[in-house]
Amino acid sequence: MSDVASKILLIVLDGASDRPVNGTTPLAHAVTPNLDALAFGGINGLMDTIAPGIRPGSDTSHLAILGYDPYKYYTGRGPFEAAGVGIEVKGGDIAFRCNFATLEGGIVTDRRAGRIEDTDELAKAINEKVKVPGVEVIFKRSTGHRAALVLRGKGLSAAITDTDPKKEGLPIKECHPTDDSPEAKRTAEIVNSVSKQVLEAIDQSPVNVERRKMGLPAGNVILIRGAGEVPHIPPFPERHGLKAAVVANAGLIIGIGKMCGLEHLTVSGMESMEPVERISVKVNKALEALQTHDFVLLNIKGADEAGHDGGFERKVQFLEAVDAAFAPLKNLKDTLVIITVDHSTPVTLKDHSADPVPILMNGPGVRVDEVTRYTELTAHKGGLCRIRGMDVMNIAMDLINNTKKFGA
Repeated sequence: MSDVASKILLIVLDGASDRPVNGTTPLAHAVTPNLDALAFGGINGLMDTIAPGIRPGSDTSHLAILGYDPYKYYTGRGPFEAAGVGIEVKGGDIAFRCNFATLEGGIVTDRRAGRIEDTDELAKAINEKVKVPGVEVIFKRSTGHRAALVLRGKGLSAAITDTDPKKEGLPIKECHPTDDSPEAKRTAEIVNSVSKQVLEAIDQSPVNVERRKMGLPAGNVILIRGAGEVPHIPPFPERHGLKAAVVANAGLIIGIGKMCGLEHLTVSGMESMEPVERISVKVNKALEALQTHDFVLLNIKGADEAGHDGGFERKVQFLEAVDAAFAPLKNLKDTLVIITVDHSTPVTLKDHSADPVPILMNGPGVRVDEVTRYTELTAHKGGLCRIRGMDVMNIAMDLINNTKKFGA
């Protein structure tokens, strides 16, 4: 084996980190022999994805881990969601993330419309019927209840509020400008118009008529949030000299990868697979990608959803399934394996927290420390100590001997 790796596999276990419940976390409680073996043979530490005490989103945290200062490049989640669902966003576009939701009697009764899946016809109706003079309205469905919206035209601004009330039992919010510019005022008016037009366009659509007959929540409105102007992000391959790819299911992560210049590698047939099978297929896809790419980002979601639902045992079971799929990682050659988490999602909070997350690096040339398990409760004993998300690529590039000396 070479003393220096030439490739990097960066795995992000979305939301896997947690806080103790009865003295333990799901990650510490889970039986994870493969993760532990990688920790035992590598260097470990804790990571503040953004900074101590700052609660990260999946968007800002992934940007930071990839080496992009989120305070500079993050304008809102919308542009990444739009890129992730396949909209070719352009500079100056104002993009949003959306949910199909259920509106009854002027009140949002389900923010996810019963986690609706069949939204193709709804999206088609929105694109055909929602019109704004002088502005192109582009709407595209994502997975499940999710979607993205782009407004393209002159005189627009992302300085506006969301329409999402954030919880059931409240009406859709009016969109308001957050500054005094005429662009922000106009954009807020456009968003309110789009919101009303969508209700008119899809409330009585065949899809929703059928859902009501079946006793299911109708997806008759969209909740619009995460406004952002499409930023210019320097391509990752140019910054680091690495041919890079992303393997992910979530539209947000796909979008971040695309906007940072990573090639999105699709995995076909995922919809019909069980969650455990999906993990193995994605891991194998990432390993296959290492044959043609120098850097691969693999995002594995599932623990985050369990955390948001407050499911301790469900999170444990998912992490054990992840670990089983990681067996091939122990035999990788010429590769620096980095395994970390984008943010903590404690089951007690059912939301993200600012708690630091574990990170390990395993590969040629790594100074092996004495940590024997991959958990939040042991990582602080490792040789990486406590780092920030923006440090990851610097450390990784040095470990593959792909950096320049600072100074004479």
